[in-house]
Amino acid sequence: MFRYRNISLICVLVMFAACQSAQLPAYDIIIRNGTVYDGSGAAPLRADVAIKGDQIVEIGDLSSAKATTEIDAKGLAVSPGFINMLSHSWATMIVDGRSMGELKQGVTTQIMGEGSSMGPWNEEQKKRRLDDQGDLKYPIEWTTLGEYLAWLEKRGVSQNFASYIGATTIREHVIGWENRQATPEEMEKMRELVRSEMEAGALGIGSSLIYAPAFFASTEELIELCKVASKYKGKYISHIRSEANQLTEAVDELLRIAREAQIPAEIYHLKAAGSENWPKMDQVIAMVEKARSEGLKITADMYTYTAGATGLTSTMPPWVLDGGYDALFKRLEDPAMRKKIAAEMKKPGRDWENFYVLVGSPDKILLVGFKSDALKPLAGKTLAEVAKMRGKDPTETAMDLILEDRSRVGTVYFMMSEENIKKQFARPWVSLGSDAGSMATEGVFLKSSTHPRAYGNFARFLGKYVRDEKLMSIEEGIRRMTGLPAANLELDRRGILKNGNFADVVIFDPQEIADKATFENPHQYSVGVKHVFVNGVQVLKDGEHTGAKPGRALYGPGKVK
Repeated sequence: MFRYRNISLICVLVMFAACQSAQLPAYDIIIRNGTVYDGSGAAPLRADVAIKGDQIVEIGDLSSAKATTEIDAKGLAVSPGFINMLSHSWATMIVDGRSMGELKQGVTTQIMGEGSSMGPWNEEQKKRRLDDQGDLKYPIEWTTLGEYLAWLEKRGVSQNFASYIGATTIREHVIGWENRQATPEEMEKMRELVRSEMEAGALGIGSSLIYAPAFFASTEELIELCKVASKYKGKYISHIRSEANQLTEAVDELLRIAREAQIPAEIYHLKAAGSENWPKMDQVIAMVEKARSEGLKITADMYTYTAGATGLTSTMPPWVLDGGYDALFKRLEDPAMRKKIAAEMKKPGRDWENFYVLVGSPDKILLVGFKSDALKPLAGKTLAEVAKMRGKDPTETAMDLILEDRSRVGTVYFMMSEENIKKQFARPWVSLGSDAGSMATEGVFLKSSTHPRAYGNFARFLGKYVRDEKLMSIEEGIRRMTGLPAANLELDRRGILKNGNFADVVIFDPQEIADKATFENPHQYSVGVKHVFVNGVQVLKDGEHTGAKPGRALYGPGKVK
């Protein structure tokens, strides 16, 4: 009798457990009733998306399924998280790991390393980085780029991130700021640094060739670095040597590097700068498409504005930075040297990018970033306005401001064509990059002005160019920010919504999404993004940050396991 009672009790317990199991939600999250754009460019479908852990596990009709968290996305678009191919968030993510400026546009992955990267650094480079810090203060507790990626992930951020190795950083590490070519011994040291960082998971080599000391590097030097990266399935990405008077020659250089190093290559922020160079864009597009037809993997990224941003030092010839910023400041203190610099500033650059001439007038040079509190009131004024206030020539004013601020002075330059922006977006091999750090409309970020692309690039693309101007379908627009860059970078299970891929997901209103940031008032969030998930964790809910920081370091395919 006792045995039968035990069997009956066991049967009851088994039935109870089965009932309990049936009542447990099958998924952690279900996004219901949304219009799903999978990131491939395929037509959208009305479907539910289920997430369990950090992965997408089901897409389809899940009306009978249950989840711990359910979101009604009726009337909204559901897409992969957007990938920023040109991010300068290496410091802003340390200071504020929420990355609100880009999170509120749907960006879930930041790609860094335009010329400079957060390693590998020697002690002198570390000291310079600390000395150069302005409003954004942060500790430096790493030496290599790989160590920085691990350190940032441990610190906690809301987005994923990855980085190229800066060719400038490698050159500075071994040669410094000298205007000379590498010796054979130095070249081997540079190759070894690249090998080490590629094995640690870097994406490849990133260059920015209009700036010193990168400007001093030969094509052959870059080819040698890229040959090492290529062995680890790395990529080459470049702010090419000229975006103006020598634009086609600069594209030729990129194609040569890709061909000789046998490496995929991408052009950072594709543009033709200066009105006299605008017609060159047709030839550049033809050059890229011919190379692609011949089997080279050539792509580009761009931002959605007719103004770029860099330092006020870009109005001056690169030789002024031979030896670094201390050498520059000494030259600006020398009356004879100032006279020589001013004379070169007023002439079109033959072998360098003269932003002072390219914009056409100093009233198209907007000052946005100063280190000195005494100069911060000048942010938002043009160089022409400040020169008039001071009663000086604009070239003299530019030199004075750099000397007084002891920095390159953050500056916006109006020099591109709206027609070319549309022409470039028409190419299916063009993705998006903000060329900015991700900021917030509060705290330390309000101490300086900035370019509106920091807050609006991706939302502007979807709102202005895709929805309003109908340059492409929404599914193609989403592909440019998701599937295309993920495939170019060979990111593991990112960029496409499908079973087994990581759950980086954005839910937005395609009728509402828009940028609000302007050059006059750049610190304004974009609108229209409702919810964002990173690695299956909700980081934005009803447009507000949840406090979660599930972002991960992403690594290139050459990482040694």
